[in-house]
Amino acid sequence: MILNQRTIALRAHCEDIVKDLQQLAQEIGHKDLAHTVGELRNRMSEPYMFVIVGEVKAGKSSFVNALLEAGREICAVAPQPMTDTIQQILYGEKEEIVVVNPYLKKMYLPVDILRDIAVVDTPGTNSIIEKHQEITENFIPASDLVIFVFEAKNPYRQSAWDFFEFIHEDWHKKIIFVLQQKDLLSTEDLLVNERGLFDHAQKNGQKEPVIFSVSAKAELEGKYDQSNFSAVRDYIRTHVTGGRGAALKLQNNIDTSRNILERIRTDLDTRAEQFRRDTEFRTDIRQTLDNQENKSNHHVNLLIENLLNGYDRITRSIGQELSDGLSFPSMLKRSFMAIFSKQASIGDWLESLAKKLELQFNAELRNKLNEGVVDLADSVQQMAKMIDLKIKSSDTVVKGDSYIFETIAERRSATLKELQEAFGRFMARSENFNDTRLFPENATVSPNIAAGSGAALIGMILAGVTNLAVLDITGGVLTGVGMLFAGITAGVQRRKLVNGYQEEIARGRAAMQEALDTKLRGYVKTIKGRISENFSELDALLANEEVQIAQYNEHWENLSRRMNELEQKVHENLTAENA
Repeated sequence: MILNQRTIALRAHCEDIVKDLQQLAQEIGHKDLAHTVGELRNRMSEPYMFVIVGEVKAGKSSFVNALLEAGREICAVAPQPMTDTIQQILYGEKEEIVVVNPYLKKMYLPVDILRDIAVVDTPGTNSIIEKHQEITENFIPASDLVIFVFEAKNPYRQSAWDFFEFIHEDWHKKIIFVLQQKDLLSTEDLLVNERGLFDHAQKNGQKEPVIFSVSAKAELEGKYDQSNFSAVRDYIRTHVTGGRGAALKLQNNIDTSRNILERIRTDLDTRAEQFRRDTEFRTDIRQTLDNQENKSNHHVNLLIENLLNGYDRITRSIGQELSDGLSFPSMLKRSFMAIFSKQASIGDWLESLAKKLELQFNAELRNKLNEGVVDLADSVQQMAKMIDLKIKSSDTVVKGDSYIFETIAERRSATLKELQEAFGRFMARSENFNDTRLFPENATVSPNIAAGSGAALIGMILAGVTNLAVLDITGGVLTGVGMLFAGITAGVQRRKLVNGYQEEIARGRAAMQEALDTKLRGYVKTIKGRISENFSELDALLANEEVQIAQYNEHWENLSRRMNELEQKVHENLTAENA
């Protein structure tokens, strides 16, 4: 009695674990496993359950009738297939039939053997009636022993062995084999088929197949010495009855729960692998953007260096001309000539020198800027093209139509599809590469430059980037130089004027360098930011997925630990019962 109470307590512990296992299956969105665990929960308090399977007309129903010794037909037997539903046969003080659904009915019978076992008679594995095999497959995980019934004269039908593979490989269920209708074969032929069944079962993974050859017809006719049902009942008494059924069923429930838990582990590993690849994909996108930004900024450096070299050459040339023109002989000559012509005055000469500086700035620096921006625009465009290619070739482990994690798979598929479509729209809109905040003016680009770029998009980029207002930058220089020129008379020292020119030129150079650096690098950074904005939904999905996977893993580890502890206690309980 103490041991029975202990078994009851262990079963309650197991029921708690299975309840949490079902919750985990539901949380991860695995509908099939959640349903299977639900069926297991519903049958945990039932007796040790035998599930009878086999092909249509293999003699399953006759076998059940003979096994139960009820003295009458319990399961209908006829030349045509009769079992059109699953019939679960249980002990009851009075006979009663309860229809659970169109595919399952429970029969309660006052038969002694049913005090220790429940018997489930199923439709044939090759039944053509819709839903039969599906319902039978759903019943298997909650079974404690599967009795596979074959026709004694032909135990090799493929549909039966396909179903055996499902029972054995998918659920690792304990199986015994029955060759029914042995009365239809000679002793020699029966021995051949017994040997063949033994070899076939071993070949399909059964280490020590247990086989009984029986005749339900002989048993029902009272020819007990010919039926061999006594061997089947001895097996049941040895392995199930005598108080062991509840403990064995508990162990079977744990084994099934462990099987389901390992399936969830496989699915969690698949989900974690998908998350790892998605995270690597996202990291690769960031690194690609960083690398392309560095390459674009390298173009910026080269462009600024080229512009500054031109600036230095022009200002140096004008500076030399200024210095030479301010020499005493030149000044004397100009002063003398100014007596006869206004245009030859020192003021006119200084004004023309300032205009010359302006014209050279306009001609050379703007052209260099336009040409350099072509390379920069191409580099920025490459940044977007590389990201577009990576999106289209992103790796997928969990397919959108997979039954595993349907919710996350569908959400991930939708997010990636939207990312591809949104990025395609982003690439098609040239205004995404023309930052009006940086370039508010709408200056036109020289036609030969726009055409020479080879792409309309680059022409649009040029239109924006070349609004860097170089003349605004150099205009300050020219204004400063012009004021110097206007305020100088022939009596001013040459050195002072040249030094003033060089100071203004240095300030202009620094202002130009800073403006170019800030605006061009800012342009590259802005485009990078706009590209990154397309990944906001994917980033949110990955952040949520990381949290969920961690929670599921914690839940799984907790269940695994509790199941290990329960297995140890059940093993101790079985050992005590066997002592």
